[in-house]
Amino acid sequence: MTDNSYVESAIVEDDALVAARLRAEELGAPTISPAVGALLALLARATGAKSVVDVGTGVGVAGLWLLAGMADDGVLTTIDPESEYQQAAREAFAAAEIPIGRTRLINGSPVEVLPRLADASYELVFLDGEVLDHPRFIGEAVRILRPGGVVVCHHAEAMDPAQSGPVADAVRATALAVADDDRFLPVLIPLGAGLLAAAKAR
Repeated sequence: MTDNSYVESAIVEDDALVAARLRAEELGAPTISPAVGALLALLARATGAKSVVDVGTGVGVAGLWLLAGMADDGVLTTIDPESEYQQAAREAFAAAEIPIGRTRLINGSPVEVLPRLADASYELVFLDGEVLDHPRFIGEAVRILRPGGVVVCHHAEAMDPAQSGPVADAVRATALAVADDDRFLPVLIPLGAGLLAAAKAR
């Protein structure tokens, strides 16, 4: 990916996000970059998102950014198999004074949880869980997205031809699934670990 140091440094995070990042460092939990977060907030606002799915809760950094862009009565569904991460996310949401009813934290495997979510019920889906499972996740994202909804996949930098291995193969398979679906308008965005975003036809 290109050098995005200026882009990242231009984003100022509030106290709740700064505290969440410190907690992530303590737990060794993955987080998105500030610029990725700002883009998620923008997409949530642009889609008028009231229902959003975040696959890979971590300590809640992505969730805080998504909630910042969502409608005031919007509900974030966030999934992670790590109970310690989810507890940290709860604390982060509380510190940011997010009403309890605006978040639904599900402690479980996204592979098992996503198929239980309702069809065409979400305006935005952010995939930041286990990259090897992204090809399976993308199929569920297609199903649960409303027309005009957006899916965002993190770690798209692994599409670089110089990279090889299971992770790169999974990322390329995900991108191919999106490219082969006529309902999607995709774009690669060089932020964070790389993003593949795609809008579903209305």
